[in-house]
Amino acid sequence: MTRKEELFAYALNNYGVEPDYPFSIAPTYAVLRHQSNRKWFALFGDVKRCQMGLDGDEKVDIVNLKCGPILAGSLRLEDGYFPAYHMKHDGWVSVLLDGSVAMEDIIPLLDVSYELTTPKLKGKRKKNQ
Repeated sequence: MTRKEELFAYALNNYGVEPDYPFSIAPTYAVLRHQSNRKWFALFGDVKRCQMGLDGDEKVDIVNLKCGPILAGSLRLEDGYFPAYHMKHDGWVSVLLDGSVAMEDIIPLLDVSYELTTPKLKGKRKKNQ
């Protein structure tokens, strides 16, 4: 099982979410999104290593995760983490799925991304709960 498949299985088991493939021009790209608000909490793709500033033209799997600008900035100082590929959000990070980053480190980031994109309760409903 690939790391991407492991993350898909984790998302299904923990959030009841299966990958969606919304891009006809990039059929290998998948998103995990909330069922209620359809917001993405993970974007999976495969990019050339050179597009991530690495040596080589071979493709590598990545996942973009929301984590907030402070955490994203800190993670980008470590191997295997990059500014979110093809996104302009400071609070997202791309993570290599080539073994550079341990699954034990990626899973909590997937949880953070899920929580940060969860629909928020508003007004009186929030106060009453």
